Amino acid sequence: MPLAPSDRELVVDELGRDPTAAEEALFENLWSEHCAYRSSRPLLSAFASEGPGVVVGPGDDAAVVALPVPGTETDDQTRYSDTYITMGVESHNHPSYVDPFDGAATGVGGIVRDTMSMGAYPIALADSLYFGDFDREHSRYLFEGVVEGISHYGNCIGVPTVSGSVAFHDSYEGNPLVNVACVGLLGEDRLVTAAVQEPGNKLVLVGNGTGRDGLGGASFASEDLAEDAETEDRPAVQVGDPYTEKLLIEANEELVGDDLVRAARDLGAAGLGGASSEMIAKGDLGAEIELDRVHQREPKMNALEILLAESQERMCYEVRPEDVDAVREIAGKYDLGCSVIGEVTEDRYVCTFEGSESRGRETVVDAPAGFLADGAPMNDLDHVEPEQPATDLPDPAPDLRAAFETVVGSPNTASKRWVYRQYDHEVGTRTALRPGDDAALVAVRESAPVDAAPGTGLAFSAGADPNWTDVAPYDGARAVALENATNIAAKGAHPLAAVDCLNGGNPEKPDVYGGFRGIVDGLADECADLDVPVVGGNVSLYNDSEAGPVAPTPTLAMVGTKAGYDAPPAAFAGEGAVLVVGDRALEGEAVPLGGSEYLARHGGTDAFPEPPRNNTAFLRALADVADHDATRAVHDVSHGGLAVALAEMVTGDAGADVSLGGDAHRLLFNERVGRAVIETTAPEAVAAAVDGVAPVHEVGTSTPDGTLDLTAGDESLSVDVADIRELRSVIERQME
Repeated sequence: MPLAPSDRELVVDELGRDPTAAEEALFENLWSEHCAYRSSRPLLSAFASEGPGVVVGPGDDAAVVALPVPGTETDDQTRYSDTYITMGVESHNHPSYVDPFDGAATGVGGIVRDTMSMGAYPIALADSLYFGDFDREHSRYLFEGVVEGISHYGNCIGVPTVSGSVAFHDSYEGNPLVNVACVGLLGEDRLVTAAVQEPGNKLVLVGNGTGRDGLGGASFASEDLAEDAETEDRPAVQVGDPYTEKLLIEANEELVGDDLVRAARDLGAAGLGGASSEMIAKGDLGAEIELDRVHQREPKMNALEILLAESQERMCYEVRPEDVDAVREIAGKYDLGCSVIGEVTEDRYVCTFEGSESRGRETVVDAPAGFLADGAPMNDLDHVEPEQPATDLPDPAPDLRAAFETVVGSPNTASKRWVYRQYDHEVGTRTALRPGDDAALVAVRESAPVDAAPGTGLAFSAGADPNWTDVAPYDGARAVALENATNIAAKGAHPLAAVDCLNGGNPEKPDVYGGFRGIVDGLADECADLDVPVVGGNVSLYNDSEAGPVAPTPTLAMVGTKAGYDAPPAAFAGEGAVLVVGDRALEGEAVPLGGSEYLARHGGTDAFPEPPRNNTAFLRALADVADHDATRAVHDVSHGGLAVALAEMVTGDAGADVSLGGDAHRLLFNERVGRAVIETTAPEAVAAAVDGVAPVHEVGTSTPDGTLDLTAGDESLSVDVADIRELRSVIERQME
């Protein structure tokens, strides 16, 4: 995609001349939607990104947040430790359509290097994946390749994938979404940022040799996918080498630990040109870079190729001159390439290249770094506000058994065990609660104030639901935020911070941009209501194909904390009362079915159920209930409704006998968020904890017979756990 005429005119005015070929290509990539957020940045100020624990907010490779001292997580007494985590998320959508294995794998590699560039060690990954209809062979092909790519890269580098989500929706048929989040760990004294610090310091490139893979990846990610993208755009897809990444992780740990790094940036979008110009711009300084000094793995690369190649497993460091030899020594120890490619100067970003003796050394880039990195003009786009659909429910409605089997057996609500069993989710010995629950729980022992005290349990949840945001972008995005927060509270943790990955179609289409604006505002409003700062994120637009635009998809990755690493499971123990908290439908409210898997499977439309407001007290109460000694299980109610939540809790020998009054289908299949099912031996303690905060209903008992007996209104059914397990194994049956 060439530089637009209006952009080229701005560049010519700034430079006072026509740009060189390398400059034009560099501006094209750095001013692309993927890098410059030209259509989304005007909207992102809606997010509240500051908070008492936020150390580094949006704008760097990853955000940095201080962990609360264990036991002080509640709002009125929180104290923060000098143990920090990083949070980052990125998309690799277009590459994963063209080459699902390498596209997804390099997405993992990129977000891990974003973590490293802050001085952190990566400790946990989450992947949120979106594909076309599961019944389509091409969707399953992409699904299989993406999961294989993620598992291969993550397993090889030794970073556990502990959380995430998978959704199937028609809008992703020609453009899947692959969103990957990473959490890293560091101490206060190890923090590094991307801003260069001092003229005279050297710029050092460490890692793999530069090749021609990934050329133009940033501009490629800012275009609609064409019908022939799988063949024509393959050169824009990077190729990963996880074994080198593992070496780079360990080398980075040593470089930071030895205080050899002044600033750092990983080489991602727009390659060396992107990373180095952004570092210089953030430091408000300049640089002189000799491109031919970059170590290369392919012969006769020209200046533009060296500047923009998105070859993986590379880092750019600012290093004091007296520390260069020590950096070289550590790079050599890990068998990594190392090049001193230039130095920090007072002003201007200058790249030179000596391609041949006859031409001598040429200046191929000479521009203000701030203009390169931040000079792209923002887009002022028209939008159309989305409208809620009318109520048009299936008539006649399916009987309760048919509805239950269809919804519980949908790929969207079915078990994702086929996915996460391919991931090594226990490497690193931190995983206290494995994938398959509401949220993962990761042990951060370093935060303990004394050796004998418990450390921090870090709850980690990530995902979105395209059914919700396709019907109602604003309220659907609010529901995404509340659902992730409820997942965390259900494990006894208190939400701390979040990062988002905002995916949408072509923003130049008013209806698409209207939906995108809706998910931004909805996510921002609900996170502010929850007092959860959104400390960073990623935007991916132009996710269009011959099949049309994707549904507006606001992936949210949220973390929360608690003292210690114990949490109640989502599965019934078979020994207590079953309670539902936060469910207004059980109060007699006619909650709509819009955005539900029930309507997705049976047809029909309805309004989306507006999420409740002012949920912080509810989440605190739910976290307290989860940590109560009498609590045996806690599980949020969301995707698929109460029917799916109960089916997921019936495992092994444990079952439940549940009775509800009212409209069976609305009670069991509405997907209003902000609810949870609790198994407890002390129901009065739950009632006391949520008194005045949320409604609570005792709806039955858990049983030791492995059967779900369910009565709702004048309908009832009894389903054996073996039959539920068979219903929920649809993905495993099809993929194996």
